[in-house]
Amino acid sequence: MSVLVLVLAVSAACCLGFGFVLQQNAAQKAPLGDFLSPRLLLDLMKVPRWLGGIGLMVAGMVLGAIALGQGEISLVEPLLATNLLFALALSRHQTKQSLGRQGWAGLALLAGGVTTFIVAGEPRGGSAVTDPLRHWLIIGVMIGTALLLTTYAKRSRLSAGPVLLSLAAGLLYGVQDALTRVSGQRFSADGLAELLTGWQPYAVLALGVTGLVLVQSAFETAPLRMSLPALTAAQPLAGIICGVGFLGDRLHTDTGALAWEAAGLAAIVAGIVLLGLHPAMPRGTAPREQVPDFQAQ
Repeated sequence: MSVLVLVLAVSAACCLGFGFVLQQNAAQKAPLGDFLSPRLLLDLMKVPRWLGGIGLMVAGMVLGAIALGQGEISLVEPLLATNLLFALALSRHQTKQSLGRQGWAGLALLAGGVTTFIVAGEPRGGSAVTDPLRHWLIIGVMIGTALLLTTYAKRSRLSAGPVLLSLAAGLLYGVQDALTRVSGQRFSADGLAELLTGWQPYAVLALGVTGLVLVQSAFETAPLRMSLPALTAAQPLAGIICGVGFLGDRLHTDTGALAWEAAGLAAIVAGIVLLGLHPAMPRGTAPREQVPDFQAQ
């Protein structure tokens, strides 16, 4: 594993984790009438804390894109999942909560799972699949599942809605990461003019904006502990599926390696859930009567 890819991916995770916490701090006070509406982004743009969180998230996405250009998506995605560690660190600073057994167990599972998956799978590059049907099938399943989750989230709204929205956003972000890598490869091979003639960079933008609306709606209606674990778990799984499915990423596929890879992914998900449910994560219980204060922030 390249040290450069490791540094870039972990730095991206740090920016993303800090950014998510700041965004949720602001979004939890947004008017509920903005739920799943682009108007939510317009209202949040008036809040300096949210803009700072978005700035950090953009920096994380840029660093992540550079990491994806240097390494396989099946390697970068598990490292990006460590953003929850940084989110918890900032949340602990805000809430003054100690890690406790739950926090240390989640940290060990997440770090151990990432290490196990990378060591067992040894993600490496290969020849990308040229069959466009396979590309569209995998992308279509991911986007279709995200649309289905969003539809159910709109119906359940304040119960299971935030979790479903976060899962949907995670799937979209995973596809976005895959298309970001494709766009980077096109740019490196043929230059800016060739990149702009393809559909991939525009799909990256559309997926990013759509995912942002879903995430902010989830942050608006529930504590971070309900939304961030689902987002953090879904994104790397979707990215790995895209990487192996059509980008040509290769993993060891013998029985022992597959067992360890599955165990690593399971540990990652378990660690994410434990950390996401930690008491240090913001509860998001701000009363909606504070809307005037929201406008003034």
